[in-house]
Amino acid sequence: MDAVQRIAKNMTVLLLARAVSMLFGFFYVMYTARYLGPASFGILSFALALNGIFGVIINFGLDPLTVREVARDRNLARKYLANGIVLKLIFGALTFLIVALVVDFLDYPEITRKVVYIITLFTIVNGINNLFNDIYQAFERMEFISVGQILQSVLSLVFAIIAIKFGLSVVYFAIIYLVVNLVVLGYHVAVTTWKFLKPNIEVDSSFWKSIVREAWPFALSAVFISIYYWMDSVMLSYMKGDEVVGWYNAAYRIVLLPSFVHIIFLNSIYPIMSRSYNTSVNSVEVAYQKSFKYLTIIAFPIGIGTTLLSKDMILLIYGNDYFPAVSALRILIWAEVLVFLNVVFGTLLNSINMQKVVTKQTAIGAGLNIVLNLLLIPLYSYVGAAIATVATELFAFIFLYENTKRVGYWILKDNRNRAYILKIGMSSLIFGMFMLFLKTLFYKTSLANLVVILLVSLTMYLCLIYISGVLENDDKKIIIALLRGK
Repeated sequence: MDAVQRIAKNMTVLLLARAVSMLFGFFYVMYTARYLGPASFGILSFALALNGIFGVIINFGLDPLTVREVARDRNLARKYLANGIVLKLIFGALTFLIVALVVDFLDYPEITRKVVYIITLFTIVNGINNLFNDIYQAFERMEFISVGQILQSVLSLVFAIIAIKFGLSVVYFAIIYLVVNLVVLGYHVAVTTWKFLKPNIEVDSSFWKSIVREAWPFALSAVFISIYYWMDSVMLSYMKGDEVVGWYNAAYRIVLLPSFVHIIFLNSIYPIMSRSYNTSVNSVEVAYQKSFKYLTIIAFPIGIGTTLLSKDMILLIYGNDYFPAVSALRILIWAEVLVFLNVVFGTLLNSINMQKVVTKQTAIGAGLNIVLNLLLIPLYSYVGAAIATVATELFAFIFLYENTKRVGYWILKDNRNRAYILKIGMSSLIFGMFMLFLKTLFYKTSLANLVVILLVSLTMYLCLIYISGVLENDDKKIIIALLRGK
């Protein structure tokens, strides 16, 4: 099976699984947010954000390192899994201690502390689950990741409906996260034993030293990324209260929906690029250039479309109680557009053993994000936090772009690449104007009207992309091969 076939297979199963997971996840968030209300939903969001920051201690960069090294030598799978489980349990205990000290020091109410403690236990279990997913990804068996994702989303929705039916509090919604991930952990143990190897635990101190030495740049990157992804919610909670966090995270949940595209695409590409770095530099270059083009085609209309339809999305999903989230959504979506492009640069640098550059970028970005939040949140509340997030991603884009250019991977090194980016931009602007026209025709906010506007506008956009010649002959061959699974 060649590279395109492997990518096609992996992307197909992940896309199908993600589509199903998103459907169930959409209803889970909608029901949960509406039932809990902005304040209680803000408590749950705060707990997830706090663990988003400190939860990276559990992983300590082991996930990308495991994928990269096992993809290069599958005989290392048993070693990484056995030692990784022990390391994550140790780091998990440290994480729980730190999180407990933080919430006690900040003197949060008892109900908030309970939710945080439960979510921290969930984070530890989830960290171990990620280790099994690393093995699947390195072996390019994405179907097992897919089943786990579907299982998690289905169980979360079912338990949430039960909790709503019995009128349970936010504490029980936190318990749902923990219980569901314990079930998923059982699934991973069964699948890994059946298809790959028998999971066990191992204490190899010399191996621990070697992987910690290799993993620390990944770990630092994850720490800094988590800071500027989650610190805004933590700071909003402390400065402005739970209701504001609920509004902000309602918008953020929508912003994160399209992230599955770049996650799936680059999860499929990363092990192949890592392996190709030792055998074919040209293959890495091609994968990098194509990834940037395809994700640009997808990212631009996402930004424009979400900006224009933000009010409709918030009211249809969450209801009038979350109307303030509209302004945050209009700003935050452009951070996600930049993420689409930044992950291409980051994946390239990680695959060619230049993860220290990514670490440096995330360190500076984390510091910048904290400073901007300290300046903007007191003045503009959650809108200021949204502006800080976009500014941080813009800095990341400039920094990573310049560093990939410096090492010879300049995305604009020829006129052809400049031309297709210009054409994508023009097609996206026409897409936006056409969407505005349709909104004047379908002036009433409804799910049916929203779907019609999106489908018609996207069809027109794809026609423009095709007619403008953005997709060259090799792109068409790749896309046809991907669609056919060849």
